[in-house]
Amino acid sequence: MNATLDLYKTAGNEDFTKMLTEFAPYFSTINPLFTELKPGYAEVKIPNTKSVHNHLGTVHAIAMCNAAELAAGTMTEASIPESHRWIPVEMTVKYLAKAKTDLLAVANGQNIDWTQTGDTKVPVTIYDADKKKVFTAEITMKISPKK
Repeated sequence: MNATLDLYKTAGNEDFTKMLTEFAPYFSTINPLFTELKPGYAEVKIPNTKSVHNHLGTVHAIAMCNAAELAAGTMTEASIPESHRWIPVEMTVKYLAKAKTDLLAVANGQNIDWTQTGDTKVPVTIYDADKKKVFTAEITMKISPKK
């Protein structure tokens, strides 16, 4: 089994998220919580707190970028062969609506062939509490064999 998935299943949502944000501290700035992780799929909740607000009192665009990269990167790690590595090289985003509630970032790579190397586009959608799309991203991950 994939080491990331094994850790997720063993630790559970809260402890896994805590370990991940200790490993990559910047992600802790959005106070995320993984709610699901499996090959080709990840969900991360982001609370609507003042610490992630912009000048309008809504969730800041870059906080949503942070959530998108966290969901997509962790899902990629859980999906690629253990013999491979990845790094994000590009992100294209669309801000669709003001984010006024708690959010759910969903990285869905179930239609991606994770055995291929090279640039792989990973889609992420962020929904508000009413399941309205407020943000989309396409993150290009460069996947290569480990050296």
